[in-house]
Amino acid sequence: MTHVAPPVSISLPVAWGEMDALGHVNNVVYFRYLECARVEFMRRCGMTELRTPQGIGVILQHVQCRFRRPIVFPDTVTITARVASIEADRFTLDHEVISTAQSVVAAVGTSTIVTYDYTAKTKVAVPSELRRAIESMRA
Repeated sequence: MTHVAPPVSISLPVAWGEMDALGHVNNVVYFRYLECARVEFMRRCGMTELRTPQGIGVILQHVQCRFRRPIVFPDTVTITARVASIEADRFTLDHEVISTAQSVVAAVGTSTIVTYDYTAKTKVAVPSELRRAIESMRA
């Protein structure tokens, strides 16, 4: 049996201003929720700066979200980030947005993050130190 690391998990209160005219959290807000979990994942991997002095950093290549249930104020959401895959120049995270009030997964998503050389303006291989940190979050 293989061990799967628990996902990075953060909790955020739903703000009244996140709701739209239809009376539920606006779809755009879910992408901010995923971003918050993604940033926390990167922080736990040791990425506290946007890029290294050599110009190497990360850039979001793709993000998607599937909405399952509307969330309304008041609520608290728990957002997770779990390693789905690691490739030569990128890694993908799976996300869940969980409504505390409803006790359900209200949305699921994925984020693909590419390692990027901001000086040369091109993608690069995931640096070994970052790869080890991501792998440790996976195993």
